Amino acid sequence: MSTLSTNHAPRDSAGPRKIPDQLSSPATKALKSWESLLLLVAVAIFLMNALASPYFLDAWNLSDATYNFTEKAMIAFAMALLIIAGEIDLSVASIIALASTAMGLMMQAGFGTPALVATGLVVGLLCGAFNGLLVTRLGLPSIVVTIGTMSLFRGISYIVLGDGAFRGYPADFAFFGQGYVFWVFTFEFVLFAVLAVIYAVVLHRTNFGRAVYAVGNNATAALFSGIRVGRVKMILFLLTGLMSGIAAVCLTSRLGSTRPSIGTGMELEVVTMVVLGGVNILGGSGSIAGVVIAAFVMGLVTFGLGLLNVPGIVMSIFIGLLLIGVIALPRLWKKLRRA
Repeated sequence: MSTLSTNHAPRDSAGPRKIPDQLSSPATKALKSWESLLLLVAVAIFLMNALASPYFLDAWNLSDATYNFTEKAMIAFAMALLIIAGEIDLSVASIIALASTAMGLMMQAGFGTPALVATGLVVGLLCGAFNGLLVTRLGLPSIVVTIGTMSLFRGISYIVLGDGAFRGYPADFAFFGQGYVFWVFTFEFVLFAVLAVIYAVVLHRTNFGRAVYAVGNNATAALFSGIRVGRVKMILFLLTGLMSGIAAVCLTSRLGSTRPSIGTGMELEVVTMVVLGGVNILGGSGSIAGVVIAAFVMGLVTFGLGLLNVPGIVMSIFIGLLLIGVIALPRLWKKLRRA
């Protein structure tokens, strides 16, 4: 009578087995995330700025540094959701110009601060609704639509103002762009922090946020799953317009005047901020935490270069190269790993 023997596979002598990513702990995933790397970059830039300039660590200087990113970051929160859903809005800077021009007209007509703020927000919403209707109702590509409205909205501002400017805003209107809420914390920075929390909750903790991811990954599948894709995209365009209106209020208040060139080039910095924060430019993935850290990174870089008296054109070149690099590096890395 023969005995049955079982053959056991030899243990891997090379070492412990690697745990698959899906079985890794949340802490391990967090340490390997893009946000963690970006946070290290932010800390490194902060230290380099502190060593490069003796004025950098002054509390009031650091407070002033927040003006380099808060207005753009407010728009970037809404833009992040829009890009995750597979769309984009390149007209945000022109919406700022048009909203600021409308506020200037209201100021010239004798209206006070509440009416000016309401005008900026309403004009932003209307511009976002116009973009959204063209995309969701007519089925036009968002990049084409918003390139067109980028010229349209700013062109209206140039028609109204020409080479002139609106000045003489009410004294209490200056609070939104120059006021402090507590010690060195500006109103803009506090608003930025509150909006960051709100957008993080909406994107990562609500059914609407899950719908945004679903639409960005596969709009057709999302539609067959019962998600109203057109309504989701329309809401996102409205939010982007609203955030542009809020940024217009803050920027106009901070500058104390309105010119048709206000906010020129800001759309590039907003998109760079979103993509640098880890949002996939093709849609479907990204986080608000990454956008927040990216905002600090870009703010620290521009403020540090300003303290070193680096010309503005150099900063523009840096932003352009940063956008190209952030988009190109992941693809180059994948090709190198395959090779």
